[in-house]
Amino acid sequence: QVQLVESGGGLVQPGGSLRLSCAASESRSIFSIFAMGWYRQAPGKQRELVAAITSGGSTNYADSVKGRFTIARNSDENMVYLQMNSLKPEDTAVYYCNRVPAMRSWGQGTQVTVSS
Repeated sequence: QVQLVESGGGLVQPGGSLRLSCAASESRSIFSIFAMGWYRQAPGKQRELVAAITSGGSTNYADSVKGRFTIARNSDENMVYLQMNSLKPEDTAVYYCNRVPAMRSWGQGTQVTVSS
């Protein structure tokens, strides 16, 4: 079973930046095949996909984060990253990484709180 470990969250003021990291415990050959994404779940809301990256490096973003978030991957190290700039209070959520479409199992996520 693949394990996903997210890190890098924290408390940041509006307008600030954070960089999230995700480590996947599977072989490089398997990891490199799948599209990966960052999802988030705010209190009382459903989990949503905010950024995705294909095996070839093509990216796609939810309208709410377009122009502010950047997803990247390092398939040699089984890592996925999310650079978040110009953060807003509405970005507050627990952030998770997973394949796209998502597997049934999820990591613990990392909390991002945007507040003054």
